[in-house]
Amino acid sequence: MKMPPKAKIYEAFSAIADKRIQIKDKEALVKSSDWTKEYKIKWQDNKISSTDNATFWQGYPGYPVIALWLELGIINFNKEIVFNFKNINWHELNNKYKRDYNKAVNEVINTLTNKETILKEVDNIYDQIAKLDFQIVRKI
Repeated sequence: MKMPPKAKIYEAFSAIADKRIQIKDKEALVKSSDWTKEYKIKWQDNKISSTDNATFWQGYPGYPVIALWLELGIINFNKEIVFNFKNINWHELNNKYKRDYNKAVNEVINTLTNKETILKEVDNIYDQIAKLDFQIVRKI
C-alpha cells in the first residue's frame, strides 16, 4: 500500500474531533473539514475504497480512510489528543499553503503545548499504517 503524507493523520484527528464520521456496516460517510463535501468509504476483507481525492486518485489512504481505521480501532492511538484538532478547516489551510501539507500542519501544531507528544503519536500511527494489510481499490 502506498503511504500517505503524515499530514493526513492530523486531518483524520479533526474528522474524529468534529464527529464528521458516520459508520454503518461496511460503509462510512465522512464530511470534509469545511462541511461542503461528503466522502463515501466501502471495505470488504482487506480491500478499501473511498471517494476522497487522495484515496481515489493518488492511491494512498486519505484522511477519511485513516479516520475510519482510528474509529474502528484498527489503528491504536491516544484518543486524548484529538481535541487539539477540533474545528480546523484543513481545506482552507491547504489552499493557503498551495497544498504544502507540512506547512498547514506546522501552522496548527506550533500553537500546541503538547506538540512533542502529538508528533510521537503521529509517528506511531504512521508505523501502524505501514503494517496494515489493506489494498486501496477504486471500487468495491
